[in-house]
Amino acid sequence: MEKVKLGLQPVCGRCKNPLPVESKPVVVTDATFSSEIERSPLPVLLDLWAPWCGPCRMVAPVVEELAAEFAGRVRVAKLNVDENPRTAARFNISGIPAMLVLKAGREVDRMVGVLPKSEIARRLERVIA
Repeated sequence: MEKVKLGLQPVCGRCKNPLPVESKPVVVTDATFSSEIERSPLPVLLDLWAPWCGPCRMVAPVVEELAAEFAGRVRVAKLNVDENPRTAARFNISGIPAMLVLKAGREVDRMVGVLPKSEIARRLERVIA
């Protein structure tokens, strides 16, 4: 992260192509899920939420902070389950807030409910280690 702050662009260790550095979560939809998530060269933290969900609103600032802190190492995305039922159904989301950690579009971890930021970060570090 220090190198990103210095203005250096991270590159893929294998192909040397530039990696996306987003310090804010990307909004994804059923239509953009494949291009934004499945093809991401970085692991993805996907926040599944709905506007009416109080716990989802509690988690939102944590997700924003994680996006900034993991920029260049993890892509953070948000998906509104009410507006995107196909993707929510694909992952059998029955309770929100839910966060999925995906690698190459495949789920490698799932967190349901409001978790401390430290726990989410620990689980992300485990995936990128």
